[in-house]
Amino acid sequence: MTREEYADLLLPNIKHDAEYYENLYPERDLKEGAIVTRYAPSPTGFVHIGALYTAFISSKMANQTDGVFFLRIEDTDQKRSIDDGVNKIIEDLAKFDINFDEGVTKEGDKGNYGPYTQSERKEIYQAYAKKLIIEDKAYPCFCTEEESSQDREIQSKNKERLGYYGKWAKCRNLSIEEVIQRVNNGEKYIIRLKSTGDFNKKFTFKDCVKGKSELPENDEDFPIIKSDGLPTYHFAHAIDDHLMHTTHVIRGDEWYPSVPKHTQVFVMLGFKVPKYAHISPLLKEDNGTRRKISKRKDPEAAVSFYHEKGIPNEAVMLYLETVANSNFEMWLEQNKDKDPKEFVLDFKKMSTGGTMFDYDKLINISKNYISKLKAEEVYNLALEHAQTYNQDFAELLKQYKDYSIQIFNIEREQKKPRKDIAYFSDVQNQIWYMFDELFKPENYEWQNIKDKKEIELILNIYLNEYYDSSDDKDTWFNKMKELAEKLGYAGNMKDYKENPDNYKGNITDISMVIRVALTSKSMTPDLYDIMRLLGTDRMKKRVEMALQ
Repeated sequence: MTREEYADLLLPNIKHDAEYYENLYPERDLKEGAIVTRYAPSPTGFVHIGALYTAFISSKMANQTDGVFFLRIEDTDQKRSIDDGVNKIIEDLAKFDINFDEGVTKEGDKGNYGPYTQSERKEIYQAYAKKLIIEDKAYPCFCTEEESSQDREIQSKNKERLGYYGKWAKCRNLSIEEVIQRVNNGEKYIIRLKSTGDFNKKFTFKDCVKGKSELPENDEDFPIIKSDGLPTYHFAHAIDDHLMHTTHVIRGDEWYPSVPKHTQVFVMLGFKVPKYAHISPLLKEDNGTRRKISKRKDPEAAVSFYHEKGIPNEAVMLYLETVANSNFEMWLEQNKDKDPKEFVLDFKKMSTGGTMFDYDKLINISKNYISKLKAEEVYNLALEHAQTYNQDFAELLKQYKDYSIQIFNIEREQKKPRKDIAYFSDVQNQIWYMFDELFKPENYEWQNIKDKKEIELILNIYLNEYYDSSDDKDTWFNKMKELAEKLGYAGNMKDYKENPDNYKGNITDISMVIRVALTSKSMTPDLYDIMRLLGTDRMKKRVEMALQ
């Protein structure tokens, strides 16, 4: 029996050979230096913040070099796949402005290098596995899971490396006759790579992020085709990246130890090895130790957390860019008028160790981002969030659209805009007192002046003798000073600081009484704007409520 017939026996009914696929997927016509990379998730429907981070870097690297960024779905582990998992991934990434030049879409594949779903490429992988069998670089393995488990137990007991290598590779040297007999007997088998590595030798390579790297060579005869005919990840990704002409494999740091194994597949198949860039993980402090952010332990690990919280997607991406390159913040400060997308990401400026996930910094970035939006933009985002997570508040925002926009515009169109909104789930907590339907204060935050008669005196005189809704801000403020002086308070802080004993208090005490009476809060945006929006009648009703 020839090697070709032998390969046909092990992998029958394959229409095309490897050469056919080499011709089917020619080199891409791109300019020199263009990066082709991919996001290749399993269709679990769950996008992790670390995965979003890696997808962002992949997308950015491709876009800034006029390259290609594509979506490939790695679903050879059918047990992990969920219904509609692919669409959920596409939707989640699109919300963060991560879109694909080609690959899987909701409408089907887009691009000339598909199919982009691994379960639809089964015959392609088998064609290359068959090539390896013909070249005596792969072989069938009949070991059962029970036998493999027993071997691992012995290895563990003897403190040997776990794995299928050396003397433990029991099917490696089976003769063709033995294989034929066992196949004809109906025994199940998988296909393993016939490793050429030596674990005692070093494999040296250059990682785009980590630089020069050294790991032991791979000597394990790992599976490449499972018993169901589908490939393992180690085998499939090499063929896909070759045929799709991926130039850079950008992926999480957890795959770093697999480089010798994956490079071996490329080399044994005669492929050009792509460049590898292993992205350091996002870390968290946990009882004094650092660990990777975890979807099981940390709610902020799921990107759905940011949607529910109402942190703008743009703010999340700005934060991830500060994590990706340490010089991004300085660039942003020096280029305030530029689009952050113009920043050029550099592998060499990425962390080679883990980066601490700084939630407080993310919130600060979110505050800054929201503060720079127009009032109507804030309104639209607040409404969009409320329609999903707070329907009653959404109805109020819709009912009072123009009024709500004016609320959001308080202290916004100025050199240093107010930064009170950090995320949209907190908007109602920030402005509830501006809506009569929500104004049911449980506590009035009176400060220095707490005497009820004094409070009543200040409010009645102010509303009846001083307040005029047609006053501009300067006139309004001067009247506040007049009121303060009439009642024995300092009209300006300088006089008060020089002779505090001469006064009952100062103008800030007077304005605080009015502020608290109208809102119940001691900390609010500009009082003049609040009064202007509430109007005289509503102000009088609130004063009555406060005095009661």
